[in-house]
Amino acid sequence: MKIIDALPLSQWLKTYNKAGFSRDFIAGIIVAIVLVPQSMAYALLAGVPAEYGLYCAIIPTLLYSFLGSSRHLSVAPAALISILVASSVSNLQPESDAQYLQYVTMISFLSGVFLIIMRLLRFGNITRFISIPVISGFTSAAAIIITTSQLKYILGVSIPNGLSFIETLGYLFDALPETNFSVLSIGLLCCFSLWFFKAPWEKVIDRLGLRLWLRQMVTRSGPLFVVLAAALLVGLLQLDVTQNIAIVGEIPKGLPQLQWISLDIEVLQKLAVPSLLIALMCFLTSVAVGNNLAAKRKERLKPNQELLALGVANVGAALSGTFALAASLSRSAVSYNAGSETTIASMISAIGVLITLFLFTSLFYFLPLVALSAIVIMSVIPMIELKKIVYYWRINRADAVSLAITFLAVLAFGIDIGIGVGILCSIVLLIQRASHPHIAEVGRIGNTEHFRNMDRHEVTLHSSVVVVRVDESLYFANAEYIEAYILALCGKKPNMQHLVFMFSSVNFIDASAIEMFSSLIPKLKHQNICLHFSEVKGPVLDQIKNTDLLNILEPGRMFLSTDQALRALSKYM
Repeated sequence: MKIIDALPLSQWLKTYNKAGFSRDFIAGIIVAIVLVPQSMAYALLAGVPAEYGLYCAIIPTLLYSFLGSSRHLSVAPAALISILVASSVSNLQPESDAQYLQYVTMISFLSGVFLIIMRLLRFGNITRFISIPVISGFTSAAAIIITTSQLKYILGVSIPNGLSFIETLGYLFDALPETNFSVLSIGLLCCFSLWFFKAPWEKVIDRLGLRLWLRQMVTRSGPLFVVLAAALLVGLLQLDVTQNIAIVGEIPKGLPQLQWISLDIEVLQKLAVPSLLIALMCFLTSVAVGNNLAAKRKERLKPNQELLALGVANVGAALSGTFALAASLSRSAVSYNAGSETTIASMISAIGVLITLFLFTSLFYFLPLVALSAIVIMSVIPMIELKKIVYYWRINRADAVSLAITFLAVLAFGIDIGIGVGILCSIVLLIQRASHPHIAEVGRIGNTEHFRNMDRHEVTLHSSVVVVRVDESLYFANAEYIEAYILALCGKKPNMQHLVFMFSSVNFIDASAIEMFSSLIPKLKHQNICLHFSEVKGPVLDQIKNTDLLNILEPGRMFLSTDQALRALSKYM
């Protein structure tokens, strides 16, 4: 019982009521309307039959609903994860459709296992080590790759699977003369219809004064309307025969058959790295969406709980014989805007997909693949955020460069390598910032006790008594840089007699930094410069007292404040 009581859903249910269920029910139906066509579209993106997308939206979604810590996340097929699955499996060049499905299922299983292992190791804060610009560059490039991969369906041409972005562009260019204009016309019409349902249609509906839940249901039904209308058009005019338009065909009714995972060691070795990367992206994208929605309710997501929930959901996908999944930004936003209160809304959505599998699969027999491609394209286009390069350039050029490098790496070398380059960029930036802290020469503002950066404020400086402040804790990564900076500063100020090192921003000091000061103080004494410390925090002072640094510092002194230090040294000014 204690385990059940610890689940987020059980906590929400303690204050649950009929009004909350009503909002969850309506939100669940609205999300299901979006989820059915979108799941089939993302199955196409993953390279598997359409019904596998529906399978992916039932058992895995239900599992997440019981374990997830986000009230609004819609965890089911996601565009980014689907293209990662397709890319990873295609690189292995499976010999048959059965082997392709085996690899897809194994990736789901391994991704789930990796996520659960990360939960056991409490790696929930791993998102802190990958910067937002890197994620933005990756998702933008991935969105372009996804869009490009779907153009063959829009044009109605046949090109090989598993090609790189550059190779796909080359094949598409060569195949342009073979364009099926009937397919192209339907594709463009579907894209226009999906765009119309996103913005102009909402303005039209708003004028009708409908109730909120009905207005949302009507405005979010665009993808479902598009697939049904396209299927009706192809079926009535027999365009699959007369115009050679590829269709979904028969979708088996009922639940997927649960299966055990056959652990082939050779296959596990091949898929381990791509599965780990997919697990990482599943977590990163889901937590990013979840944190954004949780903040709107002044709540907090539990990253470690999300690792468990997403891991179990992906293992559930493997047992369902389908592909890996994650949270979808668009569907989660629909769920939030529709007023969902708990993950019961996701359960309602999963039940809606289940009902579709039992009763309505015949409606999709004549559904043209180009309609599903249009859904994919229109879903991922908003993910392309190249304008953020300019935005980040204004804030921090290193962030803009990391975004651009990740973006170009994904396009040039593929998604798998691109993810690695992006993570490497994040690590390099972290190391660079840690090893090159901000150091400022500070001076007194007027007659106050405040000391500020000389480059930002009008301050009083003294050539013989200089004050520097390091805005970072002192440890092995930056100790050498700080020593080099201070020695260079001494070389620029030949009249310096006293140097006051401000510790106001230092929260921690390690052995390497202590050794740095131990070697720096004699070097300064050799130049007739006396080093002093000021504003040392209690925990840092405790660390220093456990060494002989204070003895080495003499005749330098430890001052309570920088103002006290300059008053004591005023006779040297």
